[in-house]
Amino acid sequence: MKFLILNFISLLLLACGNQAEKSNATKQEIANAEPVEASVQNGMKKAYFASGCFWCVEAVYESVEGVQESISGYSGGHTKNPTYEQSNTGKTGHAEAVEVIYDPEVVSFKTLVEVYFGSQDPTQVNGQGPDRGSQYRSIIFYQNEEQKNIIEEVKAEVAKNYDEPIAAEILPFQKFWKAEDYHQNYEKNNPNNPYIRNVSIPRLNRFKEKFPELLKENQHSNSSEE
Repeated sequence: MKFLILNFISLLLLACGNQAEKSNATKQEIANAEPVEASVQNGMKKAYFASGCFWCVEAVYESVEGVQESISGYSGGHTKNPTYEQSNTGKTGHAEAVEVIYDPEVVSFKTLVEVYFGSQDPTQVNGQGPDRGSQYRSIIFYQNEEQKNIIEEVKAEVAKNYDEPIAAEILPFQKFWKAEDYHQNYEKNNPNNPYIRNVSIPRLNRFKEKFPELLKENQHSNSSEE
């Protein structure tokens, strides 16, 4: 029992960053803004998601067939050029998010939304796993009414599987701020980091077990176990 308690405490200490208070909410001008559509480049579209530490979310989406790249950053807030340190205070309004660059001929936006809800605990408020605070809140961004309708449709289906309400916010996309270089591909580049081994890789493995049909053929190996 003592070992289990110590293990639980150690996981709490393995948060992706500092913990902010839960009182910070999305500003109304952000929630009510007109959505901005990201540009299409060489046939590749972009989608934006936030569900806890971006190290975890980036790794999940990069394992999906049709996703060219997943980039860590910040979105959903009211400040310009946020830094990792600023975001972790919870005062910028931003959540750790990812920009998913994907081929719509291979993977649909709806599938990416299903990946979003299926790769987290969608009922957890202001955080995911050991990461707590408004900077880790779940947000799914839409760029037009069609995307918003798809998100709400998938959310309604997902909600049938849970007793608790779905916590993810649905917000109009405004702007994505790319995170510092050392955050990019963090899970791949830092496989022995305690947080990666104990939180990120187990989360990725749970996703892989749940959606094997969506995975790329060649995946980097994850030797850590839950």
